[in-house]
Amino acid sequence: MLIPELPAYLSSLGGAKYKGLIIALFTLTAGISRPFSGKFTDTIGRVPIMAVGSIVCFVCGFLYPLLASVSGFLFLRLIHGFSTGFKPTATAAYVADVIPQSRWGEALGIHGLCFSTGMAIGPAIGSAITLHFSIDILFYCSSALALMSIIILTNMKETLKDKKPFSFSLFRISKDDIIDRRVIPAGVVTLISYMPYGAILTVIPDWSQHIGIANKGMFFMVFTIASLLIRFVAGKVSDRHGRVNVIRAGIAIIAVSLLVSGFGNTPFMLLTGAVLFGIGSGIASPAINAWTVDLSDPKFRGKAVATMYISLEAGIGLGALLAGTYYQDVLARIPISLFVCAAIALLALLYMMVWKRTPFYTPHNS
Repeated sequence: MLIPELPAYLSSLGGAKYKGLIIALFTLTAGISRPFSGKFTDTIGRVPIMAVGSIVCFVCGFLYPLLASVSGFLFLRLIHGFSTGFKPTATAAYVADVIPQSRWGEALGIHGLCFSTGMAIGPAIGSAITLHFSIDILFYCSSALALMSIIILTNMKETLKDKKPFSFSLFRISKDDIIDRRVIPAGVVTLISYMPYGAILTVIPDWSQHIGIANKGMFFMVFTIASLLIRFVAGKVSDRHGRVNVIRAGIAIIAVSLLVSGFGNTPFMLLTGAVLFGIGSGIASPAINAWTVDLSDPKFRGKAVATMYISLEAGIGLGALLAGTYYQDVLARIPISLFVCAAIALLALLYMMVWKRTPFYTPHNS
């Protein structure tokens, strides 16, 4: 709900040159918190860690209108990142707990389907609320939805069998708690393939408005609907035909979508790029998630998922930072940013062709 409106909001506060930090700061704390969320998920339980993420969202929605300055806004983006640092890690581990291994691809595809539904509805609703009411009302609405998430979590049964009580000693993180070496191949692909997404989050709202699309959330709605529809079958396909082949196909489509979006100086062309981006993401994302679980040790599933999400946040944050730094409100630079992102996506495809030669390859999990 918030993402399409945040660049213009930051500009209205006088912070146009910091647009790249809107996503970068958010993903920074999300990435920093991943090792903790992975460790806590494997010790305290899945449900409490999911609750932490929802509570952070609930609180931040109320604070945005109160801290209406550039420094206050950027501080809240930093804090808000903890929501993403905790919630998805525990959710993915929860899903893997309750679903048999032979259907992980399908299950994580359905999980992604729910995520895509929210991403499809949220941006369009968020822009509509801002147009008809105000951005402060938008912030309050985001808090209301987070509260609904908290209510749902209170009725979910914990799936971690060997739970341990919380203690401050859990905050001691060793290097072995940060990264699960078994899932590094999935992490590398995730990092590279999500850099274009970070750039899109930063530049597409302004580009959409420039070419005549009044609702800046339209691109996000279209690509997430396309992603939603393809996820009905993408997860099952990866269960049957292997994760690697499906991921390669998804990344190739993402690269094409970025080229189309870069040339998209009309609403039709840009939204065509959005459809292709949604299809590519919808194919690749559940396969990458399932590949991560395939490669992981069941005892450290939370850490494995956290490793994948660290890579995801790093990719989104780096892509947003680079795009925002280059963009600087010069609209002519947006197509170039998208073309560079297409080249970056092809790097992920190249890695997928040689990854079995890396020292992290485990043959029985390919």
